[in-house]
Amino acid sequence: MARLKQHYEDVVRAELLEKFKYANPMQAPRLDKIVINMGVGEATSDSKKIDSAVQDLTLISGQKPVVAKAKKSVATFKLREGMAIGCKVTLRSKRMYEFMDRLVNIALPRVRDFRGLNGKSFDGRGNYAMGLKEQLVFPEIEYDKIDAIRGMDIVICTTADTDAEAKELLRGFNMPFIN
Repeated sequence: MARLKQHYEDVVRAELLEKFKYANPMQAPRLDKIVINMGVGEATSDSKKIDSAVQDLTLISGQKPVVAKAKKSVATFKLREGMAIGCKVTLRSKRMYEFMDRLVNIALPRVRDFRGLNGKSFDGRGNYAMGLKEQLVFPEIEYDKIDAIRGMDIVICTTADTDAEAKELLRGFNMPFIN
């Protein structure tokens, strides 16, 4: 069992039950999935850029991402329908907990000028979204082997009904919120 999942079952769930006065332990919010999205705008001019983004995201997440294709043509961006413009991966169960562990304990402390995460980036339904400016904060990525620095969006989906419940859940996983 993943270390963070064990921590959730032993510590975090009990704290949530006590704080929000749930009648049943199954009412306590838990992590549902983590979606990592990497947009590759320069793939319109060079289709090989998408391959390196897929390779980086595979190393970070531990599973092969899906290549996202353009739904519409946009002439100002030199974009045609069906062109590869990004990649995304959805993590669940064991891989999700392992990624969350690496994100909180290894990647976020390595971010330059990091003061904490914005505590207001919730969507109203208990999901948290954040962005990273570079993929180099993950130890799996070797600096010499990357062709470009790319950012990524990370969305943490929970089963919480409100943002307050989701924030307490993520605080239990040691997410460094500033407010």
